[in-house]
Amino acid sequence: VKMKLLIALLPALACAFQKPGVLPVAERSTTLFSTARRDILAASVAGAAASILGSSQPASADDGKVIEFTMNNLSDGSSGVVQIKLHPEWAPKGVARFEDLTNDNFWKGCRIFRVLPGFVAQFGISGDPKVQAKWRSSSISDDPVKVSNDRGTVVFATSGTNTRTTQLFINTNKSGNGFLDKQGFSPIGEVIQGMDVVDKFYSGYGEGAPSGKGPNQGLIQAKGNEYLESSYPNLSYIAEAKTL
Repeated sequence: VKMKLLIALLPALACAFQKPGVLPVAERSTTLFSTARRDILAASVAGAAASILGSSQPASADDGKVIEFTMNNLSDGSSGVVQIKLHPEWAPKGVARFEDLTNDNFWKGCRIFRVLPGFVAQFGISGDPKVQAKWRSSSISDDPVKVSNDRGTVVFATSGTNTRTTQLFINTNKSGNGFLDKQGFSPIGEVIQGMDVVDKFYSGYGEGAPSGKGPNQGLIQAKGNEYLESSYPNLSYIAEAKTL
C-alpha cells in the first residue's frame, strides 16, 4: 500500500522539483510568489513521501551546530549573547576545529582583542598561555572559499597557507569584506543572533601593536589574560560558550 501511494505522488514530486528554488537576482522580484509556492509544494510532497515510507528525511547538508557565546564587558557595560551557526558545507576542516575548541572549553575568558569598527572583530587567543601553546602548534589545512566574507560571517585568521589554528574574526562591515575572498579567507559560519552585540564589542584600543596602540598578540600568547586584564581591562570577552 505504501509503495502504491508513493507511486501516486511521483508526478507531484516531479512537478515540484522541476525548477530550482534559487533564481538569479534579476529574476527574484518577478517570480518570488511562484517560487515560494513551488518550494512549499515541494516540501509538502517530500514530507508526505517520507511519512508514507515510514522513514525520516536525512539531515540537510547545512545542518551545522549552533554555538552560543555569552559576552561580558560590552562597550556600554552590559552583557549579551551571540549565536554562531556553523556551516560544514562551507568549510568542513574549519568547522571541525571550531567544534574541537568549543568542546575543549577553549573560548571561556577569550578577549576580543582586535576590534576595528566597520571591518572586523578578532578573537581566539586563550587567556591561559599553556592552553594556547597546545593549540598553536597544531595548524589545520585550508578550506577553499565557497562563500563571500559578508557581514556576520565568522572566519579563521591566517598567517599564510595552511596556518589556521585558533584565531578568528567576525566580519562587521555592512557591505561585507569581499576583498578577503581572493586572499583565501574561508567563512566557517555566520552570526544568526547578536550582531547588535558584536557591534558593541569594545573598540577603544584600536589596531594592535606595533601598528597601533592595541594589544600585542605576541604578549597575549606569552602572558594571556594577566597581560590583557592589567593593560587592556575594557576588552569585551567570552564568559561562556556552549553548543545549543
